[in-house]
Amino acid sequence: MSQPQAISDQDFDRSVLQAKEPVLVDFWAAWCGPCRRVGPVVESLAQEYAGKVKVAKLNVDENPQTPAKYSVMSIPTLILFQGGQVVTQMVGARSKEEFKKVLDEALKGAK
Repeated sequence: MSQPQAISDQDFDRSVLQAKEPVLVDFWAAWCGPCRRVGPVVESLAQEYAGKVKVAKLNVDENPQTPAKYSVMSIPTLILFQGGQVVTQMVGARSKEEFKKVLDEALKGAK
């Protein structure tokens, strides 16, 4: 079973920007209600897209540098990176279908 990988400011460049596959990063915090609602969706995306998209979670309270660098003002924010670049940014709780649509579009473009 593929789980989202917990990442930090320290390993962000290596885990996300240097990754060969697209990386979906969930910027979240433990106290954030919408983040808790999105959590199970992010986990199921990690399983469904295993081998195609890497899914990572970054706790904004413990890692303030990366959210500041990408202007993350509210959480949950999910950013899809590909080749070290931001492909798309989604702010707020969304349905699994909305996330899948964005991931599928990015995967089509990557081929």
